Amino acid sequence: MFKNARWQIRIFFLIWMLYVWIFVKDPFNFILLNTFLGYIPIEIGFHISDTRPKSGFIFWPLTLVWLLFYPNAPYMLTDLFHLAKLQPFTTNVLLRLDSNMWFLFSCLLISTLSLMMLGFWSLTNVSSAITTRLHINNKFSNLFVSIIIMTLSSVGIFIGRFLRLHTIIFMKAPQEYIQPLLNMWNRPMIVFVILLTIVQLVIYWLFILIIQNSKE
Repeated sequence: MFKNARWQIRIFFLIWMLYVWIFVKDPFNFILLNTFLGYIPIEIGFHISDTRPKSGFIFWPLTLVWLLFYPNAPYMLTDLFHLAKLQPFTTNVLLRLDSNMWFLFSCLLISTLSLMMLGFWSLTNVSSAITTRLHINNKFSNLFVSIIIMTLSSVGIFIGRFLRLHTIIFMKAPQEYIQPLLNMWNRPMIVFVILLTIVQLVIYWLFILIIQNSKE
């Protein structure tokens, strides 16, 4: 990604998070934290490419940190369920025309869609960098690595949504969460992971398709 585009994205998220901090109040103030956590892997992705960092001793730890934070980008898809708190439907099952409701809807959607799109750019970038470092850089290997990362991301979304474990909390005291992580594997969890992986894969496929056709 060009340097100019990177700085536009950084400035946008800085202004956007400031805006959310000022104007979005409880119970939707979670948008600020989740937007911040979702932006971290995007910023890390700016510093990962096929040639950067040159040293593998820096590249692989940095990629691991990116992987730990990456689920926070697609995680915001599940935040859309919070819209139910606004009781969006009238007794006639019609959408309410309430200014505050549509304001919060817009804020949540801006964060979710921007993080999803940039998250997929980051995923494409890091997947390519991984396969290049492993000397298996081709279309199928990139897709395979991307699917693995999306599957791991779905597991991370489950952990964040149902175990209420954020990446930063886990990095501070991972030993406290070993048992819950071992006990979480059951049929509903696996179904959730499969479904969220499919959702990501469909959106990712469309994202790649649009990019490829825009180049042509």
